[in-house]
Amino acid sequence: MVAMMNLVPGDGVPGDSDPGETAEWLEALESTLAHCGPARARFLLEQLEAHARELGLERGAQPYSAYRNTLSLEHQGAYPGDLELDERITSILRWNALAMVVRANHAYGDLGGHIASYASAAEIFEVGFQHFFRGEEGGEQRTADLVFFQPHSAPGIYARAFLEGRLSEAQLASYRQEVAGDGLCSYPHPWLMPDFWQFPTGSMGIGPLNAVYQARFMRYLQHRAWPYRAHVWGVFGDGEMDEPESIAGLTLAARKQLDNLTFIVNCNLQRLDGPVRGNGQIIQELESLFSGAGWNVIKVLWGSEWDALFARDSEHVLLRQLAATPDGQFQTLGANDGAYNLEHFFNQHPALQRLVEHMSSAEINALNAGGHDFRKLYAAFAAAKACKGRPTVILAKTKKGYGMSAAGESRMTAHQAKKLDVQALLAFRDRFHLPLSDAQVEQLQFYRPDENSREMRYLRERRNGLGGSLPSRRPQARTLPVPALEVMGGFALHAEGKEMSTTMAAVRMLGAWLKAPELGPRVVPIVADEARTFGMASLFRQIGIYSPHGQRYEPEDASSLLSYRESRDGQLLEEGITEAGALSSWVAAATSYAVHGEPMLPVYIYYSMFGFQRVGDLIWAAADQRARGLLLGATAGRTTLGGEGLQHQDGSSLVMAAMVPNCRAWEPCFAGRLAVILEHAARRMLVEQCDEFHYVAVMNESYPHPSLPPEAHAAVLRGMYRFAEQPVEHALGRVRLLGSGAILREVIAASELLAADWGIASEVFSVTSFSELARDARDVQRGQRLGLGGSSHVAQCLVGDAPVIAATDYVRAWPQLIAEYVPAPYVTLGTDGFGRSDTRQRLRQFFEVDRFSVVLASLQALVDDGLLEVDVMAQARARYPALDAAGPWYR
Repeated sequence: MVAMMNLVPGDGVPGDSDPGETAEWLEALESTLAHCGPARARFLLEQLEAHARELGLERGAQPYSAYRNTLSLEHQGAYPGDLELDERITSILRWNALAMVVRANHAYGDLGGHIASYASAAEIFEVGFQHFFRGEEGGEQRTADLVFFQPHSAPGIYARAFLEGRLSEAQLASYRQEVAGDGLCSYPHPWLMPDFWQFPTGSMGIGPLNAVYQARFMRYLQHRAWPYRAHVWGVFGDGEMDEPESIAGLTLAARKQLDNLTFIVNCNLQRLDGPVRGNGQIIQELESLFSGAGWNVIKVLWGSEWDALFARDSEHVLLRQLAATPDGQFQTLGANDGAYNLEHFFNQHPALQRLVEHMSSAEINALNAGGHDFRKLYAAFAAAKACKGRPTVILAKTKKGYGMSAAGESRMTAHQAKKLDVQALLAFRDRFHLPLSDAQVEQLQFYRPDENSREMRYLRERRNGLGGSLPSRRPQARTLPVPALEVMGGFALHAEGKEMSTTMAAVRMLGAWLKAPELGPRVVPIVADEARTFGMASLFRQIGIYSPHGQRYEPEDASSLLSYRESRDGQLLEEGITEAGALSSWVAAATSYAVHGEPMLPVYIYYSMFGFQRVGDLIWAAADQRARGLLLGATAGRTTLGGEGLQHQDGSSLVMAAMVPNCRAWEPCFAGRLAVILEHAARRMLVEQCDEFHYVAVMNESYPHPSLPPEAHAAVLRGMYRFAEQPVEHALGRVRLLGSGAILREVIAASELLAADWGIASEVFSVTSFSELARDARDVQRGQRLGLGGSSHVAQCLVGDAPVIAATDYVRAWPQLIAEYVPAPYVTLGTDGFGRSDTRQRLRQFFEVDRFSVVLASLQALVDDGLLEVDVMAQARARYPALDAAGPWYR
């Protein structure tokens, strides 16, 4: 996206057929600005543009401004800090960050790490740390800003924490060496450093999206009587903006007028392999993107050394040349010295040559990018904070590997640079005037000024004035009382055969929580445009849908008891068709206990197929930041959603949930078991303060639900309990049948068929979580290796060698989680393969998880065990619906 900028009339400006008339128009605009102010000038421009559209005139120019700083020198204002000290502190941080990475790789060679990213962003971070990023004033969390740090810049953040006395030299020396316990993690990871990092940003794109929804959730809290004065800052890379998640929340931020949100995009023009836009200009492209989404855009492209050149560039020859230079060429210019830039940029045009004829090569070399200029950056940050009614993005032009010279500055290989030779290290020291001897440089010694030095006094003064150190995370919050199990789930515990679906039961339990005096206001229901599908429409009136603008219209269904009601203090978050956005909203609420000191109970209910499969990376990020909340995967299972077909039928989410270490996954068949699980989950997170979240699969299939005796509650939470026994006098064999979710009812029916048709006795076990069973068995197995003894719940339930058959509505990998722990022959049935549209009965027959398939599997297990003759199988195949020759996973 490169264009010649026709900024003013004059010789050599293409397309101007009447320079005199053009000058009159421009003089009129200047006069209006001078006498009536910028508001009037902008109004006239808007009116002209609107009238041009009415006349059918196409706007030929791209929706971005000239390739120069947004804020003029006149609007820059005075710099409030000590510029000399800010630059010296930044130089020290650069060195310590570099030394940290290079030491680790000299010592071990394969630990990795990144130098160039922080080198490009150091001034950005220091302007924030020294002047804008607010900490907890008086220990009050609601005043502390939230900062999303560019992940590859983590060494620089550690270097600052070292100067502040928050990290020791030994910890810096243990960068990327975490197993021993004191090392520093590679990127921001709250799971690994729970008192330090707040947000994981290492997976590109996750940070920008989460930042938007954190800012939105802060507004939600404000409008629901939790006053917050904090600001959300996000420092991200220009290459990261290519991720769909990075831009997915931009229009929401503008639509919700989130002026508590500022992005700073570190535009060093490079990604790992080469330029972000070699033949274009990423800054202009991003300006177009953000301004089109409704953001306030501030460009910081050129440092103070350029001001005099722009002032002398009366015909804007320099601006036109900059606008015509692609980023790939900017990178080449940045990698070379002043003499090269004179020859290959300024001397390419006579007017440009005249513009710099008074400057030496050294002075040309000193022309800096705006992202390395404290004055320019401070002005941009201040303007962002002052902007009201919309979010702001600062596009800061920097050089990747700034200060690394030939070892990495603007080089294609800058991102991979992890080791520097002694000469490069000495050159780095000299460039930034660091008080280190040659020996200290060679030994890569960390540098920390004396506690009473000007640098340290200034650093402490600035942070104390802003409320304290960042980043900082509080791992605990106050506990919340959870309503008694009988209060929220009594109807389910004593169901006595009433028909319902587990989805409807879950919504009813949610309603009970919402009515609880203390917990109720802190329940955050979240849907992605499916509230009516899940029977939650009554919440529209009961608690309202959150909207910062209230409701400016009369809904079509205003006279209905279930009318669509938006409210400024609404409690339900209706996110629209964006699973990534809804999950990010859930994460914001699920981390509120640590981020804001306000525990919440977010409950996100969604089509289970569009959960872990769709936004799995976001769920891992939630796990990393120790989220506490409930995910309800509705219409769960591959055969419960009849008619919808392949795309909507979930057969794998529970397996994916089981892979997340702090996610507890559940699949209850009956409402009583669901009530026990939900109450347990809420108590674990809100009372016991456990850093875990719970995924519960619930179904839309309605059927009779039995009551649940109190003595079964503990076994439900361990993952399995004996539901029924089918005794047979003089039985020909005996099997144990395990069923979970909707398929438990098929297993119960199979137990009856085995007894009636074949004289086979059986026990039926209701499995509520194969992953909890596996977790327990794994712990016991490890304990046995350590000499601790013990017996797993699986082993206690399945004593003996009678065959065990497990059937689920999920792929076989789900019940196979416990295969190695079952002390008997073990057969699994599941829904491997692609889904399709049909009735539930036919789908279960197709996937071979229906009652007849369970019977066939049981008989085959007994044949394999030598307890039945082989010809029994032929009789069974003749009696029951025929199986296809090809397995369902092939069809």
